[in-house]
Amino acid sequence: MRIRIVGAGAMGRGIAQWAAAGGHTVELCDVRPEAVTAAVGFVRSMLERAVDKGRMSAGDRDAALERLVPLEDPWAPGPDVELVVEAVREDLDTKAEVFGKLEQALPASAVFATNTSSLSVTAIAATLADPSRLAGLHFFNPVPLMRIVEVVPGAATRPEIPPALTALVESCGHRAVTVADTPGFLVNHAGRGLVTEALALLEESVTDPAGIDRIARDVLGLRMGPFELMDLTGLDVTAAVIDSIWQGFRHEDRLRPSYLTPNRVTAGLHGRKTGRGWFAYGAGAPSPAAEPPVTGDADRPLFVAGPEVSGSAALREVLAAAGASVETGAEPSAGAIVLVPVWGTTVASAVASLGLPAGRTFGVDPLPAAGRRRVLAVTPAADPAAARDARAVLARAADGEEPYAVSVVRDTAGSVAQRLLSSVVSVAASIAERSLAAPADIDLAVTTGLGYPVGPLAWGDRIGAARMLELQRSLHATTGDPRHRPTRWLMERAQLGLELTDPGTSPEACVDPGTSPDARVGL
Repeated sequence: MRIRIVGAGAMGRGIAQWAAAGGHTVELCDVRPEAVTAAVGFVRSMLERAVDKGRMSAGDRDAALERLVPLEDPWAPGPDVELVVEAVREDLDTKAEVFGKLEQALPASAVFATNTSSLSVTAIAATLADPSRLAGLHFFNPVPLMRIVEVVPGAATRPEIPPALTALVESCGHRAVTVADTPGFLVNHAGRGLVTEALALLEESVTDPAGIDRIARDVLGLRMGPFELMDLTGLDVTAAVIDSIWQGFRHEDRLRPSYLTPNRVTAGLHGRKTGRGWFAYGAGAPSPAAEPPVTGDADRPLFVAGPEVSGSAALREVLAAAGASVETGAEPSAGAIVLVPVWGTTVASAVASLGLPAGRTFGVDPLPAAGRRRVLAVTPAADPAAARDARAVLARAADGEEPYAVSVVRDTAGSVAQRLLSSVVSVAASIAERSLAAPADIDLAVTTGLGYPVGPLAWGDRIGAARMLELQRSLHATTGDPRHRPTRWLMERAQLGLELTDPGTSPEACVDPGTSPDARVGL
């Protein structure tokens, strides 16, 4: 296939490298000739690096470079061009001008694709004389390494174009997911679940950014915590994406932005690129403060709240196996610390409902941890000495094992990891519920594009739909915040015994294809 790529910046040159290495002839052009020269040099250096690392043969490198054709005039006639990929700046007028000129220069058979990440594909296509020839083809940076591409049909896109683009993407070694033309498409939309909830936790002073990041990594198994991720992406970019998706979905509560970001953006605290964001960067920059050492009495008697509290038996068993002095009576002794596994609720509510001693009762997150970290929740009534002892007890491990790290956080509904996970699953379920993407594509896009250890719907299945529903109902009831309300997708699957990854039976599948719509409703 002969592909013309318009725009030789970071995205354009990455797409050019990917397509040329995939066996296609690539015309690379830009309104700035020097940008094309620099891009060709960059692609050559990347291919040479691939050879040096043994990922490509010298012959394949030379063949790919031969297929890369610098083009001086982006609007030059191209009777053999079958596909155009536009990768110019994110501005509707600029993209409309580019496609308008290409429409005059190239045959009507050439398919147009825009690499937009934030603009409506339908709006871009509407500027063409023939809007049916254009679709979105959203790559991620760096293109050769980010092996996921979003195929986005516009409202008028011809039906045969998305499958053809999918076949092209997958023939070159990447994975393709078909996504509705909605704000944020799929990956950016799904990613809001983590960062918006992290910001909400920070708003509530549950713990600091470093503390949230530690829990996200060590309990949920994420490669990067949400605040590290925002600093890497750039808080200015993250805040703009959050705002645009929230506005695009008509102020959907699940996607609600935080008041914390605007002032930081205005102050230039954008992250790594400015030297300071949530954390400081550069030579001499201070690292986040280390966690304080464990100093309490690990032998203090321990009482785990009752069999009626979900997760109590498992916590009691694992701490006893680690040598903790676990009491077995019906009530705690006068000196015992009390631990309560909380699932979408607060320690304060357990103190009130179970009649527990407020000063020495603490919450523990029963969510299975990916690493060696436990989370201890303290209320405003907590006795500091008792809290230190509770932390020491939770740090205990069985003989021959490393002690657990223990995060100490403010009491909140569900604690940190539960709320992050609930939000990630909830946003993904909302995407599936709206039929913006298929469940399998949601999980594929998130694991490939965001690096999560498992897709959000499959993650929910690991916990169990019924258990996830219990968590979200408890979060909603405890906080009263509609951002936590369960989705219909989750409720139905919990009630019907289906997995969250199950697309379910559609109404169309239950109707004889030969039956007219009028006949189906008895008209």
